[in-house]
Amino acid sequence: MACAVLETADAHAKTKLSRKYAAQWFADRAADQMIEIGTANPPLQPARPNKPDLLSPREVPKRKPGTPQGRIAILHAVAHIELNAVDLHWDLIARFSDVPMPIGFFDDWVKAADEESKHFGLISDCLIQMDSHYGAMPAHAGMWRAAEDTTQDFMGRLAVVPMVLEARGLDVTPGMIDIFRKAKDDQAVSAMEVIYSEEVHHVAYGSKWFHFLCGRHDKDPKVVFHELVRRYFHGGLKPPFNEEKRAEAGIPPDFYWPLADELTYSK
Repeated sequence: MACAVLETADAHAKTKLSRKYAAQWFADRAADQMIEIGTANPPLQPARPNKPDLLSPREVPKRKPGTPQGRIAILHAVAHIELNAVDLHWDLIARFSDVPMPIGFFDDWVKAADEESKHFGLISDCLIQMDSHYGAMPAHAGMWRAAEDTTQDFMGRLAVVPMVLEARGLDVTPGMIDIFRKAKDDQAVSAMEVIYSEEVHHVAYGSKWFHFLCGRHDKDPKVVFHELVRRYFHGGLKPPFNEEKRAEAGIPPDFYWPLADELTYSK
């Protein structure tokens, strides 16, 4: 099921299939009918549509958020992030399926993949409302790098994707909501508020299962987190941080502030 989503190129077909499989998973779980957890060989990169063109971060055009085109660019970037998140969550399920995990692990990440699929649909609807669509402008090519770097490191994947990349979403989303509120775009505000609320859970899933694996291997979570982020994350952790929402998701300040200080002192 996970690989079928990863191998579907069209964005809307991918998210539709993701939601179908998630509904099937939870219906069977509610009926006490267990879907077998097998093993899989997922593709190194998921199938993607021909558009958008994927560019390096430096090549992606900068647009002012105070303009309609700038707000479209923000929504397009969010749609791209959400589509990548769908693949990241299904890839997590498939790539590390050889590691025995409690059934709750699969419940969490199937739910996260389902919600990311919903988020993509919400933002796509906002783009259509603004006479645009996903694929209408270039997008960031580096979104999948964290997945490629951690194909052999389960704990590294949990540390870098939900606990760093998705946690960053908690930092920046309130500012994006303000942009659309000032523009009186109620549809975009509503969509972004749903994303903001549910992304806390996804970060929390990452923290929960990262701590679970640390406990299984008798390792100090904070020490391991710092080591893995230094190894795999290429952007540096930059404040300001949404400390309240990060704490709600199970990530205390002493996990991320030391890494931000390192970045500052190294300049």
